[in-house]
Amino acid sequence: MGDIGARSQHSGTEDLDQAAATFESVRPRLFGIAYRILSSSTEAEDLLQDVWLRWQAYDRGIVADPGAFLATVTTRLAINALQSARVRRETYVGPWLPEPVDTGNDPHLGAERGEALSFAVLLLLEKLSPTERAAYVLREAFDYPYREIAEIIEASEVAVRQLVSRARRHIASERRAPVNRAHQRRLLTAFVAAARSGDLAALEELLAADVISYSDGGGAVRASRIPVFGAFRVAKYVRAFADRFWAGVEVDWADVNGQAAALLRHDGELFAVLTVNASDDGIDQVLWMMNPAKIAALSAAG
Repeated sequence: MGDIGARSQHSGTEDLDQAAATFESVRPRLFGIAYRILSSSTEAEDLLQDVWLRWQAYDRGIVADPGAFLATVTTRLAINALQSARVRRETYVGPWLPEPVDTGNDPHLGAERGEALSFAVLLLLEKLSPTERAAYVLREAFDYPYREIAEIIEASEVAVRQLVSRARRHIASERRAPVNRAHQRRLLTAFVAAARSGDLAALEELLAADVISYSDGGGAVRASRIPVFGAFRVAKYVRAFADRFWAGVEVDWADVNGQAAALLRHDGELFAVLTVNASDDGIDQVLWMMNPAKIAALSAAG
């Protein structure tokens, strides 16, 4: 495709309504690609604005397959954006967690499959290179042929197969087999009940021995700035703030990133999104998402 940003022709006779209709028809897929690469719906939305501006300015008459062209623009911009985002995340205050998205109305964010959407996988994808991550997302979540992925990321098909294979091995080696959605919801519900009551024994029973609790406040709200490790320490940590944390809290339930999450509100205002990742060993990760900028989009959910 050459330089995707270089060719632009401004034609007063070209139909921008048709351009907009074409863009909107593939927008769910473009957002799905961008979100999975960036782990941020805010950054994904900003990126799609850039894609739209480029699509407006481009000589669309020479584009044989608009969907493929727009996916290519989106992926390449997302790879570049992730490189910059990682520099910013190095100075993030406390643990950094993906920005949660409401999947209740759009379970797969435009994808044929829900791969590379759960928090457990998104956290593991953070350890991949941007190009490796993009190749994995296009293959696993959207089932792109290797040949097409090679064109998008400007690599050989052999190289793409290697990128995807390495990413698969990384995910498989570091992730325990997850429980099904219904079991995850039951564990989360039980965790919320035990946390709210400060029941130390009940909390320990739910947690895997090597559980990790992450609190993402981004420096904007009070939250633990270091992860808490181990079943006893996590249970003790949760019990320690039970009285003041849960007082007056209203709990709603939502489908977030394809898994159950608890939306915690004070006086109707969302202040935390809580979810757990789990295997047959119990709850492996407890994720407290409290950065107001990250959870704002979920404030109307529940």
